[in-house]
Amino acid sequence: MRRWTFRVLSLLVILIAIAFAAIWTIQIHPRHGSHPPLKLAKGTLAIEHARIYVSPNDPPIDDGTVLVRDGLIAAVGTSVQIPSDAVRIPCDHCIVTAGFWNGHVHLTEPKWSMANWKSAATLNPQLADMFLSRGFTTVIDLGSNPADTFSTRRRIEKGELTGPYIYSAGTGLYPPHGIPFYLKETLPRWILALMPQPETPDEATNIVRRNLGSGADVTKLFTGSWVERGHVLPMPVEIARAAVTESHLNGKLVFAHPSNLAGTKVAIDSGVDILAHAADDTRGVDAQLLQSAISKNMAMIPTLKMFTTTVTSDPHYMDPMRAEVGQFHQLGGTLIFGTDVGYMNDYSTETEFVELGKSNLDFKTVLAMLTVNPASRMGVSDAKGTVTPGKLADLTILSADPATDLTNFSRVQSVIRSGQLIWHR
Repeated sequence: MRRWTFRVLSLLVILIAIAFAAIWTIQIHPRHGSHPPLKLAKGTLAIEHARIYVSPNDPPIDDGTVLVRDGLIAAVGTSVQIPSDAVRIPCDHCIVTAGFWNGHVHLTEPKWSMANWKSAATLNPQLADMFLSRGFTTVIDLGSNPADTFSTRRRIEKGELTGPYIYSAGTGLYPPHGIPFYLKETLPRWILALMPQPETPDEATNIVRRNLGSGADVTKLFTGSWVERGHVLPMPVEIARAAVTESHLNGKLVFAHPSNLAGTKVAIDSGVDILAHAADDTRGVDAQLLQSAISKNMAMIPTLKMFTTTVTSDPHYMDPMRAEVGQFHQLGGTLIFGTDVGYMNDYSTETEFVELGKSNLDFKTVLAMLTVNPASRMGVSDAKGTVTPGKLADLTILSADPATDLTNFSRVQSVIRSGQLIWHR
């Protein structure tokens, strides 16, 4: 009898330890996740003989030079004097733009687990493959294990790792009993049990308050969740509104996964700032609805490649979504580039640019999606988004001109962040 009592007690201790470890990893440890002070690289860099797209609306500077000094853009033009101590970045008529943003990423793949204890030799190639080689100097994580995301970004900012600047939503909020079916099919039950599904406005407020207090920069809501194949469960609007209100009181933006007409209406009615996807069930998502969203200054991240990759490339499914994105733009809506990479494990960006072209978006629009639009929405236009003296030297260098072919946005040659060359092909 004593032997069985001992075994039961031992099992209980193990289960309690596992539960405590899970709570520590997801809820307590992230409280150390605020951004460290930004470090600027010392020294001088020069990019010569480049075609420079200062901004989407300025004419390009041909055969120009970008001079970087101590992490900031010092000069841009055709007659820039290059100091003798400058490190010259190879550029045979390359293309220079402001650093690219990816407004929708996740660090949810198993390889990011326990990131705080993994070596730079392990994590740096992952960061390069997923982000830097695609030109991204800034990314927005819209829902991952905060312990992994916050640890990764903290180590990047302290110089232990080489990667982009990471904003994070921490953990997303789901409707009551509203975990998407594709997460239920892939995640362990103990993780599913910890995913917040507020049932009251007060509960939503407290979750957002705790999430932001732990170090999150934005809030992510599933205003429409595919709980079953063919069935979207909308978040009750009063719960969504409470989460939005608390986020806005803290000066934070709110992103929403809409999925369909009902989820988009909840996002609009609750005051969400950015749709994290185009609605993939487009029935009823018409010009009037899109205009309503735009009138409330709502932006959209299309993530079209994700749908062609993880759902279907059937034109009967994709063409209405492409039309939705194109119409949103034509009506004056702001678009932001994002791929949902991390949920989707194909990191290449070329197909996304193909899809944006099929949505009748031009070069200037796509460049704005990658640069000025996200910088403006995140409130950092004074530091990022254009190749302007005085701003952070976050720069993406391409080997071919995207003005002639949108897929050239994927031909990344080098990436500079805060004045440091952090990736070169």
